[in-house]
Amino acid sequence: MTVRAADRSRYDRATTHLDAPVAVVDLDAFDANAEDLVRRAGGKPIRVASKSVRCRALLERVLARPGFAGIMSFTLAESLWLARAGFDDVLLAYPSADRSAYAELAADPKLAAAVTVMVDDQAQLDLIDAARAGGGEEIRVCLELDTSLRMLGGRVRIGALRSPLRTPDQLAELARSVDRRPGFRLVGLMAYEGHVAGVGDSVAGRPLRSRAVRLMQAAARRELAVRRAEVVRAVRAVTPGLEFVNGGGTGSVQHTAAEAAVTEIAAGSGLYAPRLFDNYTSFTARPAALFAQPVVRRPGVGVVTVLGGGYPASGAAGTDRLPVPYLPEGLRYDPQEGPGEVQTPLLGTAADDLLIGDKVWFRHAKAGELCERFDELRLIEGDRITATVPTYRGEGRTFL
Repeated sequence: MTVRAADRSRYDRATTHLDAPVAVVDLDAFDANAEDLVRRAGGKPIRVASKSVRCRALLERVLARPGFAGIMSFTLAESLWLARAGFDDVLLAYPSADRSAYAELAADPKLAAAVTVMVDDQAQLDLIDAARAGGGEEIRVCLELDTSLRMLGGRVRIGALRSPLRTPDQLAELARSVDRRPGFRLVGLMAYEGHVAGVGDSVAGRPLRSRAVRLMQAAARRELAVRRAEVVRAVRAVTPGLEFVNGGGTGSVQHTAAEAAVTEIAAGSGLYAPRLFDNYTSFTARPAALFAQPVVRRPGVGVVTVLGGGYPASGAAGTDRLPVPYLPEGLRYDPQEGPGEVQTPLLGTAADDLLIGDKVWFRHAKAGELCERFDELRLIEGDRITATVPTYRGEGRTFL
């Protein structure tokens, strides 16, 4: 029996009493992935990206492990909710325009002490001040550095369109503005190199593309390491008491951790190990989060149809954004239909061994987005469900 076949047998036994659709997290795989992230971080703390988990119970589980400290959140409303729930170090990874949430933050000492907001523009500081509604608490601020790789005199740009702040002078100038402005305190820097951390460098069947990605990423790491160190020196000259410099992501943990200027690493997707993180030469994670759909039709030889399953991931549309049939092995989508909102035909010889009511297990393309489809996660250890925990959605929280 293959490892995947053994996993299928475990998951089917654990959920035999449950009707699909159902979502599970294999805790053995989740914990092993967490351990590997800590190993790759080489002693630097890992801040958990909440958007890649979206389940408070699992955030608590991973933060209880040595090597993890703090949360990187994705909206200000989520940040306040987590802080009220007892998480005392929450870094908001994206600028916000949520005026009512800023008013809450500025009026509550506990929230203001726990939450750090992201800024890359003076206008964002103006918005926060205008939203205070009389709240006088000091707002903790983090500045974001643009990590993109520029080549050919800037005519070629590789990397996400995020912060406009790129040079040491630009970061130092905004740092001075924050320091001069009453009601704000600069505490951190963040630089997320998504073109390194979030792009696989070993794409099956595409050796030339994979080599090109590896060459690009090597050049990007070299350039960013020099520039990030220069930026950190420039900002520390303005704000010597800077508390943290955050960088990295699941795909670049060990590379970013090697930079002396970086004090902590961000990661989250590596805990669930969705399909987009299969294509890396630097690490191998165990699939931990899966969902099952029930077989509801057998249209013919080599074909079954499951209920629903059309859960595409965010990003540029493409087949890599689709969930993938995982267990049993050997199933594939009908190219004329793909994964559908209400039904999904699956092709392959494995279909002939499936009966009405059987489960087909899928992996999502991304990590936490799976939790937007399910109210609960069934936590599996061995071949037993040991707990059922709510997702953000299950707690009535859909932040985006």
